[in-house]
Amino acid sequence: MLHSRMQPACSSGRQCSARVLPAMPCMRTSSISKRAVQVPATAVTVINPAMIKSTNLSQMDRVAALSEALPYLQKFAGKTIVIKYGGAAMKDPTLKAGVISDIVLLSCVGIRIVLVHGGGPEINLWLDKVGIQPNFKNGLRVTDGATMEIVEMVLGGRVNKSLVSLIQSAGGKAIGLSGKDGGLLLARQMTHLDIGFVGEVTQVDPTVLRTAVENGYTPVVATIAVDETGQALNINADTAAGEIAAALQAEKLVLMTDVPGVMRDKNDLKTKFHSLDIRQCRTLIQEGVIAGGMIPKIECCIRCLAQGVGAAHIIDGQAKHSILMELLTDEGVGTMITG
Repeated sequence: MLHSRMQPACSSGRQCSARVLPAMPCMRTSSISKRAVQVPATAVTVINPAMIKSTNLSQMDRVAALSEALPYLQKFAGKTIVIKYGGAAMKDPTLKAGVISDIVLLSCVGIRIVLVHGGGPEINLWLDKVGIQPNFKNGLRVTDGATMEIVEMVLGGRVNKSLVSLIQSAGGKAIGLSGKDGGLLLARQMTHLDIGFVGEVTQVDPTVLRTAVENGYTPVVATIAVDETGQALNINADTAAGEIAAALQAEKLVLMTDVPGVMRDKNDLKTKFHSLDIRQCRTLIQEGVIAGGMIPKIECCIRCLAQGVGAAHIIDGQAKHSILMELLTDEGVGTMITG
């Protein structure tokens, strides 16, 4: 039974869930409307009970988990969610298998997933093999001509196609793309930073992505763009995902990171913010709470929200099934950012 969005605040100061469910005392505000979106029965039956049975939950807990997820599945059916995949979740085979499983499950129940990926560790491995020393400046990879060739081969080839193969082996349908394909990502070189062939996105043409998702495919996008002369440029994966989400008017952007979310004290998980709005994010940046590598991630979220994306989420890719936990439960596991 769905109720109005705003409920009395719980003891933590956050808004309680808009949905009444047992044993969930403190949750972020739900954005699910009273009128549920109808999900085809065939889509719902794709959920494999064995995935829940494999846990140590009781039968009632398993039923409660499915019951809690159902309104979210109804809400997001037919909607687009852009997921940026990177960090430790790309390096650990077990974590990678879990991420792929989550993506396939979401696509099977009618949610349109666009997967945008980085590949830093794999790039460094291949640079080492050919005797090129990785070089970074202010956290950004310095990408000369030789490095750009390796970046494009690794991101658009080895990493991209391995993810496509994993999705299809797990029962999904995927197609591998880079920003070059179909004019997806146009960019200009960031010459003022003196870091080589690194670009910032100036235009997104999402036509090829829409064609893919409308035909049941999960696009897997390597973040290589081109400038107006055809020169390949390396694009930050968070930034690319945000721009793609905005161009698609996605329901959500999910950034997978190696941290649990935005925290007031980075060493204390209890200080994690379960939800923030744009104004609060800007205040936390001014206060120095949001600092370092989290700043560009937050700015990426703010930009896409300002362009019409429904919500942005920062989650820990090292946590098992963090995508499903964040999207399909009231409490979530990361930080949700809204306008």
